[in-house]
Formats: sequence, C-alpha cells, structure tokens
Amino acid sequence: MEFPTWWAVLLAAASNFMLGGLWFSVLFGKLWMRELGFSEEQLEKGNMTKIFGLAFVFNLAIASFLGMFLNQPTIGAAQGAFYGFLSGFGWIFFAIAVNSLYEQRGWKYVLITGGFWTVSLTLMGLILGAWG
Repeated sequence: MEFPTWWAVLLAAASNFMLGGLWFSVLFGKLWMRELGFSEEQLEKGNMTKIFGLAFVFNLAIASFLGMFLNQPTIGAAQGAFYGFLSGFGWIFFAIAVNSLYEQRGWKYVLITGGFWTVSLTLMGLILGAWG
C-alpha cells in the first residue's frame, strides 16, 4: 500500500474543512446547534485556534488513510467517490448512529453529522481518485 500524493491529501483535507464550514453554519448550523443544545455564545467560547488546528490535522489523517486505500492505478474519480461514499455511509454514518443511541441524541443529529461525513468522504474519495 503506497502513500498517496501529498497534494491530493492536502486538497482532500481542505475540501473536508471547507464543506464543514458550510455544512455546520449556513446549511445546518442552527438545527445542529439546537440538536446539541448549544447557543452561538457557547460555541464562540471555544478555543478556535485549537479546534480548527486539530480539526485540520485530523482531516489530514482521514484523507491520508482514505488515500492509502484508493492509491491504485485502476481507481479514478468515479470509483474514488464511490468508495468514499461507502466509507462515509457504511462505516462513519452508522458508527455515529450507534454512538447517538447510547448518547440519546436525536435522529436529526445523526442525519446532519452522518450526512456530513458521507458527503465529505465522497468528495475526498473523488479528489483522491482523480489525482490517482
């Protein structure tokens, strides 16, 4: 298993970061905060440098590991997106659903958060597969 191109990993990680910015603010931010019982004031109290810095490092790790799975000469953009979708929906969405049952969170939270990771990994897979 070879390591993917760093540029592809950086772009895939950045795509996750940008999608998250849209997903958890403009698209579903208010509903997501309501499901978690957060206010904007509570979220603003967080250490944003630490949160965004670590989130980007973790996104790099996710993109790296997905890239290792997809780093085959026969995998292109469409297959990369498909395998990204399977990873996001098949593993992460349902892992979030299981945890949410124990945490007694609602299905809206599962759909918002699991949906984000499904779309995000699909996009990451597309980028990594296209870079091939």
